[in-house]
Amino acid sequence: MTSPTGQGPVERALVVVAHPDDIDFGAAGTVASWVDEGIEVTYLLCTNGDAGGFDPQVARADIAGIRKEEQRAAAKEVGVTDVRFLGYADGQLVPSFELRRDISRVIRQVRPQRLLMQSPEINWERIGASHPDHRASGEATLNSVYPDARNPFTHVSLLQDEGLEAWTVHDLWVMAAGQSGGANRWVDVTDTFDRKVAALRRHVSQTAHMEDLEGMLRGWLGANAVTGGLPEGRLAESFRVVAVP
Repeated sequence: MTSPTGQGPVERALVVVAHPDDIDFGAAGTVASWVDEGIEVTYLLCTNGDAGGFDPQVARADIAGIRKEEQRAAAKEVGVTDVRFLGYADGQLVPSFELRRDISRVIRQVRPQRLLMQSPEINWERIGASHPDHRASGEATLNSVYPDARNPFTHVSLLQDEGLEAWTVHDLWVMAAGQSGGANRWVDVTDTFDRKVAALRRHVSQTAHMEDLEGMLRGWLGANAVTGGLPEGRLAESFRVVAVP
């Protein structure tokens, strides 16, 4: 697949988010379409989601393991098998130099031409998308894309101790972009919507209590499609797509 930013072919993509289920709410339909096009997709979760879940009968100590398995199962619904976790504490994520190093490590391992991330900005129209962990993940990921992962003199241990050469990501996609950096690309996910729903249903600890998950998603994605100028009845996920020189 050729990059819409004109940066050349896209063979590998990396998706970096804070929590299990963030990808599936924000971009699973798009990821499914990328997989269908032959792009190898890797998921990187900064936390294990250990502060999530709604069932008081489930022991807190079990939540992280449950949510990791839910994310792996959800990824398979859209054709992704490479799912990685950094293991930072849910609810306590900050865009530290250590987090930037750990994300840069995976960028250098995967060597993606495209990276999909959360927004570091507050979205005042959808405050639920602006969880502090989301914004921390977005800021750390952006700093890892530019300048960290491409600079051999940043995180020098990655090269000296692990043999990971610098890598440049050119094709950057941001989900749930804030008002100042609003969407400029709408992906029609009508044909992959069922797989998105199936992925989200795998997150039982997060979605089992939702009475009309599919209806809620159709409302969100239908509104996106209207904003993006798609034909009536279509469904879309929206992103801010940026070319990184």
